[in-house]
Amino acid sequence: MLDVNGLVKSVPGGRTLFQGIDLSLAPGQFVAITGESGAGKSTLLNLIAGLDSPNAGSVRIGGTDIASLDDDSRTRLRRDRIGFVFQAFHVLPHLDLAHNVALPLALQRRDARESLAAANAMLASVGLGGRGGAYPRELSGGELQRVAVARALVHRPNLILADEPTGNLDPETAARTLALFVEQVRHAGAAVLLVTHSAVAAAAADRSLVLSPSGLVERG
Repeated sequence: MLDVNGLVKSVPGGRTLFQGIDLSLAPGQFVAITGESGAGKSTLLNLIAGLDSPNAGSVRIGGTDIASLDDDSRTRLRRDRIGFVFQAFHVLPHLDLAHNVALPLALQRRDARESLAAANAMLASVGLGGRGGAYPRELSGGELQRVAVARALVHRPNLILADEPTGNLDPETAARTLALFVEQVRHAGAAVLLVTHSAVAAAAADRSLVLSPSGLVERG
């Protein structure tokens, strides 16, 4: 599903953030990446999503080299094949929960009624059944992250990219949210790449790697 080969990224000033990144994910595989602050974990996700360009190396998603795509094609690839979960939730405050979750389907120009039905079904699967008409301001942080998980999965993407999804939550809420996230992505059968500072979150993955300037190494 995902093949990263020889990825190199430098930052302004010429410092190499990391080099020689090689990573492969098969459907259903869950990999966590940890590393010190500033190691480039979020940058790596941006490179994989085609939101940033490497200095060298390649990223293939479903066999497609994203460097070969123009901006519109990369946008379609993200829209159709990737689900995103972020630390800051990125739930839109002016939309109710059902319309927030249905956004990926709306971007795919799916039928509005069917999209809302699918969104409400996803909300039910993350424990927010019957809450589709509520607004983000009415929810706790843990509930907002559940909405973000539902939105990431509603269009059945092949690849989930998660950037510190429990980073803004207290430990108890984080543990519950992480368990639900793992349950849902396992059920979906998507490949998952999670970047995190949390050893607890990393331990939920099939494989845990550490990002260093020289590449990815197995967590000891």
